[in-house]
Amino acid sequence: MSLNSERESKEDLERGAEKGDASAGVPTTGAQAEAEVNPHAAIERRFGGGFARKLFSMGVEARGIERVPESERVPKGALNNMFMWFSVNSVLTTVPIGVLGQEFFTLTLPHAIATILCFGALGCATTAFIATLGPKTGLRTMVITRYSGGKVGGFIFSVLNILTQLGFSVTCVILGGQTLGSINNTVPLAAGVVIVSVCSLAICFFGYNLLHIWERYAWIGLTVIFCMLYGLGSEPGYDLSAQKAYEDTGRNLAGDILSFGGVIFGSAAGWAPVAADFNVKLPANTSSWRVFWLTWIGLFWPICFVEILGAALMTITNEAYTSAFETGGTGALLAQTLSPWGGFGKFILVVLSLSVISNNVPNTYSAALSIQALWQPLQKIPRFAWTVVVAIIYMVAGIAGREHFSAILSNLLSILSYWTAFFVVILAEEHFIFRRPGGKLGGYDLEGYNDTKRLPPGFACVFAICCGIAGAVVGMAETYYIGPIALKIASPYGGDLGFELAAVFAGISFPIARHFEIKMFGR
Repeated sequence: MSLNSERESKEDLERGAEKGDASAGVPTTGAQAEAEVNPHAAIERRFGGGFARKLFSMGVEARGIERVPESERVPKGALNNMFMWFSVNSVLTTVPIGVLGQEFFTLTLPHAIATILCFGALGCATTAFIATLGPKTGLRTMVITRYSGGKVGGFIFSVLNILTQLGFSVTCVILGGQTLGSINNTVPLAAGVVIVSVCSLAICFFGYNLLHIWERYAWIGLTVIFCMLYGLGSEPGYDLSAQKAYEDTGRNLAGDILSFGGVIFGSAAGWAPVAADFNVKLPANTSSWRVFWLTWIGLFWPICFVEILGAALMTITNEAYTSAFETGGTGALLAQTLSPWGGFGKFILVVLSLSVISNNVPNTYSAALSIQALWQPLQKIPRFAWTVVVAIIYMVAGIAGREHFSAILSNLLSILSYWTAFFVVILAEEHFIFRRPGGKLGGYDLEGYNDTKRLPPGFACVFAICCGIAGAVVGMAETYYIGPIALKIASPYGGDLGFELAAVFAGISFPIARHFEIKMFGR
């Protein structure tokens, strides 16, 4: 923080204490106001100045879920929002999502590509919308949910998001470890998991600024590598009809497409619960359309480009490639694809294995913020301390589940699509129906984000969540359970309509319940 901004922050704090109203732009409670305008001082006072001051002098971010005041925001950096999503998704972890189209759903390449493009576009739109709320409010995503569901709804969404980000992180570290281990079989899988976990922690421990610097450039070299992989895959040859003999027909084909589409939707919409976390330092007057399209492009291009690569590699029928996949999964398939380049190919494989860091950093960062959002006493523990806890959890889980990567990924993305669907619908309806200018509430009470008495009681949100879960249950098609509606689409494996029905059920129930909630409580 510069001396000028620190001076402005102190002036804002003094004005807020004198006026005690919204014109100061900060909460009127002294401790929370200080945490917003001068988080460094708040943490130093709470935990002792020496160690904390040393961390801050090294560039560690002090701010957690506290609102970012206008005096702390900078107009430049909107374009970096697109580059960040480029880097987050131009990674090794995105490849096996495309692989699932043939591995689990027996789709031919044309059908897999069409599914990736269509469902990917829809999933990216949900994340792009949530991203627009960051500059408008200056708040992190899980705090914004309080304006729809109060502290109770926010707690539920935070728990779901913590589990989601931990699940994503587990898949990241396992795949990174698998790929490192496939290089001459010199690195044990467990050791690879530890390496990737520690590297991810090193970046997100420092926080917002270093995260954006890393993500601004990481995508460039990796995009070149993925182009190389497309070219190398053409040497043994892509066989567009490779899966034709195994692909279902009729209603069963529709079921496969819907189920794979749910996975693709989840891979893009899975970023919605964290999307506002990474642009809260943009000014409030930043164009929402600009934020939306920069986010959408930043997601759609790498997700589709890399997932289609995974689907294409599965059409190679050369025995060396099919055997590599059967024995070592996606990491071994990529190693085989790069094998014609010898030592240089192994070097690229190392780069690919470490690329998952770009994907894992936002998971770790946002999971730590979500822990703070669970309960106000947890907010007093600094964000950077929670990142260490999160990293330890997914490192241990990654070591324990390292032999079950594909099953973890498929189930995670499917379930993820269910809750992100009703999550986005609830926030969108709150924003466009009740918080719009001229609506029943007319905007966001940004001072009251931590005040239970100024937030909704949460009954409507909890009711809509329950309805969304009911929609997901009747429409889901998983290995462990197939809903009655999913079963009517295709038998015996069903066609997954979980996220669609979750969105519809929540979308109908929330505005009705919220109308009566506002009428009764006025908030």
